[in-house]
Amino acid sequence: MGVEQNDIEQLRQHAYRIRRNALLMGEVQGQGYVGQALGVSDVLAVAYFRHLNFKPSDPEWEGRDRFLLSIGHYAIALYAALVEAGIVDEQEIDNYGSDDSILPMSGMAAYTPGMEITGGSLGHGLGIGVGMALGLKRKQSASRIYNLLSDGELNEGATWEAAASAAHWKLDNLVAIVDVNDQQADDKSSTVLNYEPIADKWQAFGWETWRVDGNNLEALVEAFDAAVNSTSDKPRVVICNTLMGCGVPFLEERDKTHFIRVDENEWSLALQQLDEVYGVTGQEQKA
Repeated sequence: MGVEQNDIEQLRQHAYRIRRNALLMGEVQGQGYVGQALGVSDVLAVAYFRHLNFKPSDPEWEGRDRFLLSIGHYAIALYAALVEAGIVDEQEIDNYGSDDSILPMSGMAAYTPGMEITGGSLGHGLGIGVGMALGLKRKQSASRIYNLLSDGELNEGATWEAAASAAHWKLDNLVAIVDVNDQQADDKSSTVLNYEPIADKWQAFGWETWRVDGNNLEALVEAFDAAVNSTSDKPRVVICNTLMGCGVPFLEERDKTHFIRVDENEWSLALQQLDEVYGVTGQEQKA
C-alpha cells in the first residue's frame, strides 16, 4: 500500500477532528482523559482510516475488524474516533458522560456502538483479543483484531501471558498497539516498573515488532502497513511513543501526570490553539 502525500494530509485532517471531538467532550464535563486522547489521535486516525474494515451503519457487521480498547479510561479518545468514523452520531458529543448517555466516561461495550469490550480493569484487553483472534481463525474469517493497550499495562502479568499465547497460536490476525506516554496513576510508568527494552521483550515473546513516534503520521503509516501486510505467521505489535496533550501547545508543555487538569477557562483556549496548529479557520470548522 503506497503512501501518497494526499493520504497523509487526509489522515492529518482525521487526526485533527478526532482531537477536536475529544476536547469538545471534555468541555461538556469539564474533565476527561484528554491528555491521552490528544496523544493517541494520530494512532487512531491511521488505524481507523487506513486499515480497519468496518461499516458505519452496521457496527456489528460480522466481517468487520475489531478494535479493542483495553485501556477503558481512554474512552473519550475512542469515542472521538467513532464520531469521526460515522459510527456514533456527532450530536452525542453534547451528551458525553451524562445520565443515559451512550458515551459513559469509561468505555462499556453495552452502551456504545463500535465499543467492542468493556475495558478499565487493566491488563485484560490483550487476553480478550487473543480469544477473539483465535475464534476468527477457527471461523476462517479474514477479519483482524486491533488491541490498544498502554505502557502501564505492561506491569500486568496477564498481558504477557496473552502475548505468549498469541505467539503459540500463531495469531497473525492480531495487531497490538502499545501507547507509550510514560504515565500511569501512581507515577511515571518507567518509575513504577521499568518497561524497557519494550521492543526486545515483545520480540522475545515471538511477536513481529515495530517502534515508532506515535505522533508522526508518516512513521505510523509505514509501521501499520508493514504490520498488516506482513506474511509472517506471528502476531504483530506497533509500539507508539506519544506525547500527552499533543496538538495543543500549552497542554504539551504542562507538567505530565496521569490526569492533565484543564481549567474551565482553558477549554476554549485549547480548541483555539488546536485550530491554529492545524491552520483551520472558523469557516472550515463548520464545513
